[in-house]
Amino acid sequence: MSVESLPGVASMNDENFLKKLFALGNSYWLTRFVILRLLGFVYAVAFLVAAQQLVPLVGEHGLTPANHFLASVETQLGSPTAGMLRLPTLFWLGISDHGMLIFAWAGFALSLVVLAGYANAILLCILWAMYMSIVHIGQIWYGYGWEIQLLETGFLSVFLCPLLDGRPFPKSRPPILVIWLFR
Repeated sequence: MSVESLPGVASMNDENFLKKLFALGNSYWLTRFVILRLLGFVYAVAFLVAAQQLVPLVGEHGLTPANHFLASVETQLGSPTAGMLRLPTLFWLGISDHGMLIFAWAGFALSLVVLAGYANAILLCILWAMYMSIVHIGQIWYGYGWEIQLLETGFLSVFLCPLLDGRPFPKSRPPILVIWLFR
């Protein structure tokens, strides 16, 4: 029994199969699929590392406490509002060791959702804002190049997905400009 004789499997000579395959041109669905799954994986690793290291590094009794850092920024800039505008982080709303752990594990869980194949612009925007919040309170511990690269890639990926549709294979095409910017 050959592969071509199996039901549902098209032969390489089947013209209808080739027309279906190339009818719409390059829709970049596979590119979007791969980028988002890999981004979900990298976010998962980043938030897992944050869950393990945030409290020892920037916790209340850590090496460089983030609450002292935010208080210093507020003092230098004159107000919490100026601090929020200059150093955007969700931790201006409150910071504690327990809160940082919950925050990191929530980011890990959301990144697993993206890794599983469900992503939309809102979810990716939330992940980007969460990781940016960690990077901004991380001080010297989060000042390396890969954190910024993840933030840039995460921000760009917001425009790769539909706004609300979280299915792994949405019917809409990703914008060609975003694909080129990833290149």
